[in-house]
Amino acid sequence: MQGVFPILVTTFQDDGSLDLESQASLVQHLLTQGAHGLGLFGNASEGYALSEAERLTLLKLVRKIAGPDLPLIASTGHSGTGLAAELSRRAQDEGADALMVLPPSFMKTDAEGLMFYYDAISKAVSIPIMVQDAPLMTQVAIPASLLSRMGREIENVQYAKIEAPPTVPKIGAVHNITAFGGLNGNFFIEEYNRGSRGIMPGSDMIHSFARIWSALEAGDQNAAWRMFTRILPLIRFELQPGLGVSAMKHNLKAAGVIKSSHVRHPTGSIDKVGLAELDFLRDYCA
Repeated sequence: MQGVFPILVTTFQDDGSLDLESQASLVQHLLTQGAHGLGLFGNASEGYALSEAERLTLLKLVRKIAGPDLPLIASTGHSGTGLAAELSRRAQDEGADALMVLPPSFMKTDAEGLMFYYDAISKAVSIPIMVQDAPLMTQVAIPASLLSRMGREIENVQYAKIEAPPTVPKIGAVHNITAFGGLNGNFFIEEYNRGSRGIMPGSDMIHSFARIWSALEAGDQNAAWRMFTRILPLIRFELQPGLGVSAMKHNLKAAGVIKSSHVRHPTGSIDKVGLAELDFLRDYCA
């Protein structure tokens, strides 16, 4: 797997229930915008606010629309190792092509405990596992040396999504594992130049990210930087903790892709002043 894998925002009705019609519209939109695959149930998907039944409904819907060939990476994992393995097995059975798994963060463990956790999940599945290295969210540090060891010693651990600032040198330091970038693509180009083979931003600027990826693959750094700096104000705005998902949904609603910008609590909603700022940036970056 490589390329631009947007984290699919979950679309809701204004009353907070799933909006499957908008979800289907968004998946089709992302395919036409050049996505190389999709990430489901991540932080930008509000995966933490979805029931297991809702996850199953969404995974089946996305697989039906995307078809059999588009890679789908489903976020699984759990605070308990056994449950993490079971949920990962279910996601595989329902059509996920790979798993993105956060480390346990409620009851933190040491390096050997992390090896045990990911090995247990690996033994439960036969598809690739992406370790989500996101200490700003989990407060769990996974050094580059440990990620490299996981890639070397755990059969299905093949990828790592590096979101541990500074991300650029860490991506350059990992071995035996394929690195993807996150943090809404804030250091997309530098990460690519250090060896990253993919980026997992939000769902609202995928046409631009796909064009940047194509420019990088063609060796045209100048074109990549021109396109990147054009959307940088929006990338920066969406990195505000707790407000990024709301911003992405407002942008997608303004584009006519989804019906509602509703987010589920405790996800934050942008206030009226913030919406005016977002409207300005959306026009400025167009």
